Amino acid sequence: QPQAPEAPPPPAAPLIQLSEEGFSLSSADKAFVVKLRGQLQADGRFFLDDPDRTGTNTFVMRRVRPMLEGTFFGFVDFRFMPDFGSAQPLVQDAWIDFHPSDKLRLRAGKFKTPFGLELLQAAVNTPFIERSLTVDLVPIRDVGLELHGDVLGGRLQYSLAALNGGADGVSTDLNTDDSFDLAARLFVQPFKPGGPALLKGLGVGFAVTRGQQFGTSSSTGVSVLRSTGQEVIFSYLSGTAAGTTVTAHGEHLRFAPQGYFYKGPLGLLAEYVSSSQEVQVGDARARLRHHAWQALASWVVFGGSAAYDGVKPTTPFDPETGQGGALEVSVRYHALDLDDDAFPRFADPTKSVSAAKGFGVGANWYFNKRVRFGANFHRTNYEGGAPTGDRAPENALLIRFQVAF
Repeated sequence: QPQAPEAPPPPAAPLIQLSEEGFSLSSADKAFVVKLRGQLQADGRFFLDDPDRTGTNTFVMRRVRPMLEGTFFGFVDFRFMPDFGSAQPLVQDAWIDFHPSDKLRLRAGKFKTPFGLELLQAAVNTPFIERSLTVDLVPIRDVGLELHGDVLGGRLQYSLAALNGGADGVSTDLNTDDSFDLAARLFVQPFKPGGPALLKGLGVGFAVTRGQQFGTSSSTGVSVLRSTGQEVIFSYLSGTAAGTTVTAHGEHLRFAPQGYFYKGPLGLLAEYVSSSQEVQVGDARARLRHHAWQALASWVVFGGSAAYDGVKPTTPFDPETGQGGALEVSVRYHALDLDDDAFPRFADPTKSVSAAKGFGVGANWYFNKRVRFGANFHRTNYEGGAPTGDRAPENALLIRFQVAF
């Protein structure tokens, strides 16, 4: 008698994992993966020596971000990340990424604009609680298409993006002026896969955006700039009468040379940002050029190594023995220079500073890869920005408890 065909083997059971990396559910061959992750940052901001009470002492949930991400069919990634922090719920990331290979990826949706070096570093990995003054001139997140990838064995990262476009220092969801921005970024790590061990952690790059922005009285296309303590230090004029509100009106061009170096406990990061925007108020027009730069150094005193993607303690902290964990200290100097032509026709000199320079010192205690406590002190000196003379310096003490998985 003919033998009956053998029954096909039962499908492999899905894999369920719960660890410090979060919760994940995947098929046996890992072609389908869904991960549930999250970020919580509970901050305190305190302003010292503040007789004019320009700063607001407060506790704030800076970021509250559940995150759903995964992979379908082995070559389609996705991420959905809302944010409920700072009492302003919004969608931060919502993108789909097609990646037939690491050399060629196409991303569609809302994502970080490929431009600022510190901005592209995850907020949970930055040595300082708040980013530098350069972020005032950097586009944050936008909606569009991005072609990106790693080539030459990981030595070169490239990004080319077409985006709705928006003002400096903000995220954009909608295109309100019927024009688009183009963004391009190259970042080179020449010694990453080989070469001298001393230079493997070296990376340098250059980024640029160009587009046209045309604002209206209700959607101006320009934005306020904020201090390290998140207080407004520059704003364009805005009035109720016709022709008294400053709007973007023409070309917006940004460029940013950038680089970092990591070796053992040492981390160095520096970038320069230039942003020029054509603006208009009434019959007056001008091209305003603003500049910012920063230089940052960090040192892992013990327990781990410095890295762009964050310090990872060699041994997690054990509260019973008091052993493990990692300690990082950091220092930063940064500056912001606003175009003199902005005053007094486009910005109120009694409320907006013309320049800001400051330094910060900080320390982070890493209990493990996912939990850390940080404290920073920042002093920022200003030029202008007061009814008479200079705005009083800002002395900000920031603290943070963070969980990220």
